[in-house]
Amino acid sequence: MVIEYQPPVLEVHLTSPVGILSLKASAMGLTHLTVVDLNRQSDQVEECAVNELPIAAFSDNKMRAQQHIHAVKGQLSEYFAGTRQAFELALAPKGTVFQHQVWQALAAMQFGEVCSYADIAQRIERPKAVRAVGAANGANPIAIIVPCHRVIGKNGKLTGYAYGLEMKQFLLGLEADKSHRV
Repeated sequence: MVIEYQPPVLEVHLTSPVGILSLKASAMGLTHLTVVDLNRQSDQVEECAVNELPIAAFSDNKMRAQQHIHAVKGQLSEYFAGTRQAFELALAPKGTVFQHQVWQALAAMQFGEVCSYADIAQRIERPKAVRAVGAANGANPIAIIVPCHRVIGKNGKLTGYAYGLEMKQFLLGLEADKSHRV
C-alpha cells in the first residue's frame, strides 16, 4: 500500500551499535532512517538530539510524528538486543509506485533471510526489472527497518551497501546470531 507522502516534521538522532541514526517522521509514519555517523557507536539505542524541522505543521502532526519516533526507537532497541525479528511500524517514505513495491518486498523478508536483486524482481512479478530493483534498493530511505542490507549478490557474496560492507556484515551477523534464539 502506498501512502501519500507528507514531509517529515521531526528529526531525532539516536546512538546505536552501528553509529548515530537520523530518524525523520511525519504524522503518517517514519519517512527516513539514515546513518549519519558510523564512528559514534553505543551498545544502547539512546536519543542524542531532537530537531523540529522547518516545516509549518500543526502541533498535532508533531505529536503523531513523535509517537512514531518513539515506537521506532523502542523497536530498534529490541532489534539490536536480539529480541525483535520483525518491525511493526507505520512507514511513510517518499517514492514511486515501483520503489514502494520493492521496499515492501524487502520489508516482507524473514529475519536473517538474504536474497538477490533478481529474487526481489521475481517477488514483485517484474523478472526483467533486476537493474531497476537495484536502483530502488539503493534509493531506500529507511535503512535497517526496510532491510536492504539483506540483498547480496546472486553468487552469495556481499555486494555494496550505502553504509559500507562492514555495517552490512554486522547486521547480517546480528540476524544470523539471533534468528534461532527468539
